[in-house]
Amino acid sequence: MSDEVADGFVRVRLDLSYDGKDFSGWAKQLRQETRTVQGEIESALRTVTRSAETYQLTVAGRTDAGVHARGQVAHVDLPGELWAEHRERLLRRLAGRLPHDVRVWRVAEAPSGFNARFSAVWRRYAYRVTDHPGGVDPLLRGHVLWHDWPLDVDAMNEAAGRLLGEHDFAAYCKKREGATTIRTLQELSLVRGDDGIVTATVKADAFCHNMVRSLIGALLFVGDGHRPSDWPGKVLAAGVRDSAVHVVRPHGLTLEEVGYPADALLAARSKEARNKRTLPGAGCC
Repeated sequence: MSDEVADGFVRVRLDLSYDGKDFSGWAKQLRQETRTVQGEIESALRTVTRSAETYQLTVAGRTDAGVHARGQVAHVDLPGELWAEHRERLLRRLAGRLPHDVRVWRVAEAPSGFNARFSAVWRRYAYRVTDHPGGVDPLLRGHVLWHDWPLDVDAMNEAAGRLLGEHDFAAYCKKREGATTIRTLQELSLVRGDDGIVTATVKADAFCHNMVRSLIGALLFVGDGHRPSDWPGKVLAAGVRDSAVHVVRPHGLTLEEVGYPADALLAARSKEARNKRTLPGAGCC
């Protein structure tokens, strides 16, 4: 698969954010009545550029229903003439056409070799939870999970440290046919703020389906004393889904940022990311 842009087209990068509450995830669904972030942006692009054709977006990370994004990145290939005509006013026109729960903050011609999905070297998520006995601040209820047990953040961080590095995260992922579950978890740390909210920072080269929410589910069991701090690591080593690991609710999760290499390395990173991964020492078959 090549990242070459077709003759006469320009690859455009979009930086965006959205509140996932009323979306059925990022990706367009076959059922037209299902509301998705991709569908809303593609529809708005078609309208403001007065195009008969829908130009498809490629995104850095497909978020599930109810998951938010502050630093999502996508790209779209537009005809050069269309881009030249609309580039100066595109951002303002999108602001006037998009619903209020999704915003595009920047549109710019992407550097050569850029692919929003495959060129990314890391994604950083935050999951927010409170154990306040009174519940969640009503003004934050759409972005913070309430956990009805006191949480020991030090124990959770101890458990999190055992999960860092490159592993097969099959025990924490919903498997998809033909997709690898090998990932490099670069950061997993938790901090309790002055407001009592515990924010988990989760950063990896990529994530498989339900991975972040499953990791948080395991750590919550450690934090509230139901499991010892070595339990999440044992689940990881077992390599199979454990029914005790709960996939926590999506509204506490936000995609905060996507990282890319220097422009000169974009194409090479995109090619590398398409290779199916194996762990060192693993057989080929």
